[in-house]
Amino acid sequence: MCEPKPAPGARDSGQRRLKPAQLLFEPPEAVADPEHFFDLESIEDPRELLARSTELALAFRAAADRATEFQAVAAAQLADPGRFDRLPTAVIAERAEWSEDYAKKMVEFGRGLLRGSSTVD
Repeated sequence: MCEPKPAPGARDSGQRRLKPAQLLFEPPEAVADPEHFFDLESIEDPRELLARSTELALAFRAAADRATEFQAVAAAQLADPGRFDRLPTAVIAERAEWSEDYAKKMVEFGRGLLRGSSTVD
């Protein structure tokens, strides 16, 4: 597992996060075709293919970073000793399919995010 880390520019600059390229959901029939991936296979111009595939790669990275931040916040909230329904780190790890050490790091990361702002937006 990799170390939890904030998305580039998140919380550090105090600026609102730039939105990545929109990820469009593919129609079910396109998802069933293993050769189909966000219509990239139909782009013949290599410049356009590079631009669109780079845009998608950046969008997926930003989405993964953002989802990781939400996981960390949720883990921190679930581990909060002030909650009557607090969960032990081992249970959080099991639910998220993490190692217990990684869950501890995510709880700490989430606590830092919660201290840094009232919400993850």
